[in-house]
Amino acid sequence: MTTHLAVSPGFADLVDLWAPVRQLGTGFEFCEGPVWHPREHHLLFSDMPGDVRRRWDKGGIREAMRPANKCNGMTYDADLNLIVCEHSTSTLVRERPDGRRETIASHFEGMELNSPNDVVVKSDGAIYFSDPWYGRMPVFGVERPRQLGFQGVYRITPGGGAPELLVDRYLFDQPNGLCFCPTEDRLFVNDTVQCNIRVFDILPDGRLGPGRVFASGIVSQSEPGVPDGMKCDAQGNVWVCGPGGVWVYTIKGELIGKLRVPELVGNLTWGGPDWRTLFLTASHSLYAVETKVGPRMEPYMKAGATGGARHGGATAPDRPVSNLDAAAFISPGGVKKAAAGYRLDPSRCALLIQDMQNDVVMDGGAFAASGSPAHCKEQNAIGNAARLAQAARARGIPVIHVWFVVEPGAPGVTMNAPLFEGLADATALVRGTWGAAAVPGLEAQGGDHVVEKQRMSAWEGTRLETVLKALGRDVVIVTGAWTNMSIEHTARTGADKGYFMVVPEDACSTMNAEWHTASVNYALQNVCVVTDVDAVIAATAG
Repeated sequence: MTTHLAVSPGFADLVDLWAPVRQLGTGFEFCEGPVWHPREHHLLFSDMPGDVRRRWDKGGIREAMRPANKCNGMTYDADLNLIVCEHSTSTLVRERPDGRRETIASHFEGMELNSPNDVVVKSDGAIYFSDPWYGRMPVFGVERPRQLGFQGVYRITPGGGAPELLVDRYLFDQPNGLCFCPTEDRLFVNDTVQCNIRVFDILPDGRLGPGRVFASGIVSQSEPGVPDGMKCDAQGNVWVCGPGGVWVYTIKGELIGKLRVPELVGNLTWGGPDWRTLFLTASHSLYAVETKVGPRMEPYMKAGATGGARHGGATAPDRPVSNLDAAAFISPGGVKKAAAGYRLDPSRCALLIQDMQNDVVMDGGAFAASGSPAHCKEQNAIGNAARLAQAARARGIPVIHVWFVVEPGAPGVTMNAPLFEGLADATALVRGTWGAAAVPGLEAQGGDHVVEKQRMSAWEGTRLETVLKALGRDVVIVTGAWTNMSIEHTARTGADKGYFMVVPEDACSTMNAEWHTASVNYALQNVCVVTDVDAVIAATAG
C-alpha cells in the first residue's frame, strides 16, 4: 500500500497517510460527476464515453440512466433537484424527483453554450457553472463545431433567467472544476490547460471581482493527471484532481499534501452518513477513502441531512441541530448568532465548562492583568454558564468541567508557545492552589465529570472523547474561557471529529470584547453553531 504524501505536517490532520483507497467498482470507460444523495444515501456518477449514469450504494453499482446525454458534473439544489451538465446537448438541466426535466441554460447571446462541465449552487440559490468545449470533442461528447469563440464561467441568478458571463472572455483556456470557500465569499475555478486555480471575490450582487492565481504548476512530467474536479473542505482547504491523484491546498494557496490514487482522477465529492467518505471517479473505476475532515456544507447537504447518520459514535435519526445553519442575526453587541426556533435533543447533548478557574478569570488571578476578569464580568459568563449548567442537570445533560491543571514547576508542559511560557512564568494553575480551583458558582457537583488538560483544546491528551462516547453524546455545548483560544480550539477539533459543536457566546469570555467578537464572528461561524444561553435552554426544553 502506498502512503499519501504530506508536503507539510498538517496534511495528516485531514487524512490518515496510510488510509486505503478502496475500489468500489471498475470496468467503466471514463467516470465523472459524483454526487451523494443525503437522504437516500447513494452516489450518482457518470460514464461520459459510455453515455450512462450509474448509482452506487451498499448493494453495489447499477445503471440509473441510459442514454444520459454524456453528462458530466452534477450537484443538487437545496430542494434536492439534480442539476446536471450535459455534454451532448450543451445544456445545464434540472431533473426533479418526479421525473420532470427543465432547461436551466443552453445559450449565451443567441449562441449555444460549448458544453457545461461543472456546477455549484450557492446558498441564495444562484447557480455557477463552467463551460469548456470538451463536450464537442470525440469520446467525451459529440464532435460538432463551436458557436462561441471562448470558454467562460457563468451565473444563473436565484430567480432564473439567461446566464451571466462572470469573467473576461479570454481569461480561461478550458475552465473546469469550481467550488466556493466555506463562507461563500470566494469562488475557485481551475483551468485544465493552464494547470492552475484562480480565486475570485464574490461581490454583493453575486458577480465576481478581479481574479488572481491561487495555485499554479499543477502538472507533472512523470504522473498522469490535470486539474479537473475540485471541492473545498470545511476548513477551507481546496482538494483538486491532479497528477497522481488529488492535490490539497490550504486556504492560503499552499500545497499541503497529495492523495495517491491508482488511476487518473477526474472528479471527487464527499458523502457517506457522516460526510467523511471522499468518493473519487478515476478513469475506469470508482474509489473511496475515509478522511478526517468533511466538506464545505453545501445547501443540499443541509436540506437532506436526515436518516440514520452517525456522529461521534451516536446514532442520529435526524440532524440534532435542526435549522441553525440557515438563520442568523446580529446582536446589539455585533455578534452573529443563530436565530431562535431550533431544537436540541437533551439525550444527545453534553455541556463543557472550560477553564473557569480563578487564575484565568478572577481578580487576583495569575492572568488578571490581561483584562480577562473585566470581560468575564461584562459577559456575565460565570452567571450564564451556571444558569445553563443548572438547566442541563435538570434535563439529564451531563456537565463536564475541563480544567487546566499543572504540577509545581509545570513539568510536562512544553514551552513551545507564549501561552505555555506565560503559564510557567506566572506559576499559574498549579494543582491544589486557589488559582487552579473552579470559580465560585461553577464548582463540580455530584454527577458531574472532571477532565484535566495541559493544552488549549479540551480534546488534546485528555479523556474527553472517552467520556462522551461512554455517555453516547454527539452534541457538545462549549462554554468558558478563553473564547479565541480554548473555546475556539475545542470547537474546531470537535467539528473535525464529527461532533456537532454549539457555543453559547454569552457564557464565554476572553481578554476583551474585540478578541471575543472576532473569534465568534469569523473562526467559530465555520465550525459550530454560535448562539446564547437562553436559546440553548429553550432548545433543550423538549
